[in-house]
Parts: sequence; structure tokens; C-alpha cells
Amino acid sequence: MTPAERAELIERYAAGPTLLDAALAQMPAAMWTYRPAPDAWSVHEIVVHLADSEANAALRCRLLVAQPGHTLMAYDQDVWARELDYHSRDPDLALDVVRAVRASSAALLRNLPEQVWTHTIVHAEYDRPYTFDDWLQVYAAHIPDHIDQMRANLAAWRTSGGA
Repeated sequence: MTPAERAELIERYAAGPTLLDAALAQMPAAMWTYRPAPDAWSVHEIVVHLADSEANAALRCRLLVAQPGHTLMAYDQDVWARELDYHSRDPDLALDVVRAVRASSAALLRNLPEQVWTHTIVHAEYDRPYTFDDWLQVYAAHIPDHIDQMRANLAAWRTSGGA
């Protein structure tokens, strides 16, 4: 990835919370706990998941900077959603986490020397070294991908008789 491509992706990454806020503003509070299927996540659960994911992403980012070669802690997002009872967690606090962690990590990313982008870590889901560019591509797309999921939930809620 070129430095210019990376800079563009960093800005997409940084814009995630703004996109999330705009999408959530279009979703009635009454549908936030709606699940389109028993094993699907609600908007509420997605928001809380994003906070936990951002916390993990921030750690991974910092490991890539400071401790290349380190092995990542794996976690099962579905187990976390169930065992941490995401519906009982405050989505406003979760959104605060997403905004703060993204802002902090984006500031870090914008100021990294070029050689840091060659760092890798060990990721259990990859059969090759996990690069900093891999990390950036995953997390730049993470919020937009979940926004698509939330919009699909909204459409299903409306189809099922929601307002």
C-alpha cells in the first residue's frame, strides 16, 4: 500500500464514528433491540460490539507499533455479546468509547513513521503474519460494514410491522 493510499484509508477509519452517528440518527429507538433472526444481533448489540471491538483494535494497533511479532489475544464476539449481556449495556457509553478510541488511534496513525507500517503481529485467524495494512483495512471497513447490517435490521423491522 502506498503512503497516499494509506493516508486515505486512515481518514476513512477516522470517519467511522461520524458515519455511525449519522446512521443511528435514522434509526428509531424502538427498533434498536429488534433482532431480524434469533441468532442475529440487534442495533443495540452492534453498538456495544463496536465499543468492545474498538478497544481490542486499539490494543492491536499499539502492539503493531510497539511490540511487533507479539501474538494477539483472540476473542469470540458472539460469546462476548451473550456473556456480557450486550442488551444490558448502555449504548451511549459504548458510542462514547467508539468515538474516543477511534479519535485516539487515528491521531496515532497519522503520525507514524513509514517503517512502522512494515510491522507484523501473530493473529490466530491468519495463516501468515498480520500486517499493519491488514489491520487498517479491517478496521476502516468495520463500522461501515456494521452500518449496512443495521440498515438491513431497520428494513426487516419495517417489513415486520415496525413503524
